[in-house]
Amino acid sequence: MPTWVKVLLVMIVLPILLGGVVLFVAGRPLAFEVLQRRTAARFPEVRWIRTEELAGWQADTGQAQPVLLDARTEPEYGISHLRGALLIDPYRPSLRSLRGVPRDSAIVVYSSAGYRGARVASWLAKSGYTTVVNLAGGLFQWANEGRPIFQEVNRPTAMVHPYDQRWGYLVEGRYRAQAGEVEKRSAAP
Repeated sequence: MPTWVKVLLVMIVLPILLGGVVLFVAGRPLAFEVLQRRTAARFPEVRWIRTEELAGWQADTGQAQPVLLDARTEPEYGISHLRGALLIDPYRPSLRSLRGVPRDSAIVVYSSAGYRGARVASWLAKSGYTTVVNLAGGLFQWANEGRPIFQEVNRPTAMVHPYDQRWGYLVEGRYRAQAGEVEKRSAAP
C-alpha cells in the first residue's frame, strides 16, 4: 500500500470513523451538549437552567414558581407543553403574554431544543426582565427524561412535536408525535 494512502487513512478516514463511533455511543446527550454550547455562544448573555433544576423548583411548593414561556409555534404548543406555560411567538415576541407580570419575576423560557428559547430569553432581558433563564435541552430533553408534559390545561401526554424530521431525532421515538413540519424561520428549533 502506498504511503500516501496510509497517511490518508490515518489522517482522514480513521478520525471520521472514530467520530461516528463516539456519536453513536454518546448519541443524544452529546447532541444536546453540542447544541447548547453553540446556542450559548450565539447568545452569551442568556443564563441557563438544567431540566433537573427546573423539576426541583417545580416540586418545591414552598418556593415562588417561575412564569413558564413556551417559545415555539402554536402547532407545537398544541401537541404538548409544560403545565401552565404561556405561549410566546419565538419569531415576533410580544410582551402581551407577560401582561401584569413584574419585570423582576422569575421566568423560564423553553423551546424544542433551546435555540428559540435563547432568542426569546435574550429579547426579554433586553426588554428589562431581570430574572430570565432558558431551559437547557428544551422540551425535547425534558420529555426524553420522562418528565410531565401536557396538552390543553391538565391533560397529560407523552407526545412532543418534532419540529421537523431532522431535529425530531433529538426526541426519543416513543415521545415523537406524528405532526407536520414547522415553517422554518430560524436556524434551529
